[in-house]
Amino acid sequence: MPHSKAALSFEGRRRLVRRCQHRPIAHVAAEAAVSRQCLSKWFARWREHGDEGLHDRTSRPRRSPTATPPQVVEQVIALRKRKWSARRIHLELSAQGVRIAVCTISRILVRHGLNRLRHLDVDGEPLRAPGKITARYPGHMTHLDVKKVGRIPDGGGWRVHGRGSAQAKAADRAKTRGARTGYTYLHSALDGFSRLAYTEAHDDEKAVTAIGFLFRARVFFAAHGITRFTRIVTDNGSCYRASAFTRAVHSFAATHQRIKAFTPKHNGKVERYQQTYTVEVLYAAAYESEQQRRDRLQVWQVHYNYHRPHTAAGDQPPASRLPAGVTNLMLSYT
Repeated sequence: MPHSKAALSFEGRRRLVRRCQHRPIAHVAAEAAVSRQCLSKWFARWREHGDEGLHDRTSRPRRSPTATPPQVVEQVIALRKRKWSARRIHLELSAQGVRIAVCTISRILVRHGLNRLRHLDVDGEPLRAPGKITARYPGHMTHLDVKKVGRIPDGGGWRVHGRGSAQAKAADRAKTRGARTGYTYLHSALDGFSRLAYTEAHDDEKAVTAIGFLFRARVFFAAHGITRFTRIVTDNGSCYRASAFTRAVHSFAATHQRIKAFTPKHNGKVERYQQTYTVEVLYAAAYESEQQRRDRLQVWQVHYNYHRPHTAAGDQPPASRLPAGVTNLMLSYT
């Protein structure tokens, strides 16, 4: 949608058609750097409908002769509520003399939220309604995840020296010979109520590493007044599926919840936190070593928890939502 001061916005069109009342359309169009045909169209609409005709019209066609009739759509919905498949609905309507393709039936079902049978109750009505995953108190839901990023070689990578530099070419030759720079695994834990976060950089994502991180994160949260842990939410990574990790969770929390496979939005709070530090830290500067980037991440974590405003916390830092109110740094800290 154009902004209010654009050349051919509603206000701009009204100024141009007013000029056309006393001057040739071609002259006004040349001054406004628009075609005569375009200005003639707006002038004709203005003469027929007044100022209301200068608004943008919908691009939807006025007529859709090949659209599925409403009564057929109602039949499809009624048959679907009997838990019939799209193929069976197609056969039933074909027997009644109604010509409709299976793909058309599928689109109708998607449009009305009836495309998945497991989302329908016994009466055929939609069972699943979209909703927000909301933590009711600190420690209600603690989200864990691991982000894998490429390790920066000593002296800096191609972001420092350029892709065609001698260092970049040497790194490519080393890769050809089988050398590997490796990865850094960023383990993160985030409180779903306050958005308070804790992150550590490790060289692997094994279960023993995840368990050690879990207990250190527990100590960090306890220092901020979060001592009651109800639900630990993770994805289905190998370290989180380990029985040892589940036992570690049950040693102090009530439930270990693994989200539905291939549904990262169920762990979206920590996923969004990872996106934030990726943009603001990981790729925000050219680092000369991996340790330099890790140190920068630790400094940024302090900024995130105590100083950076967060929308979910009412434009306040995450630590401000906790009863402990830990603020151990001045605002001028960098």
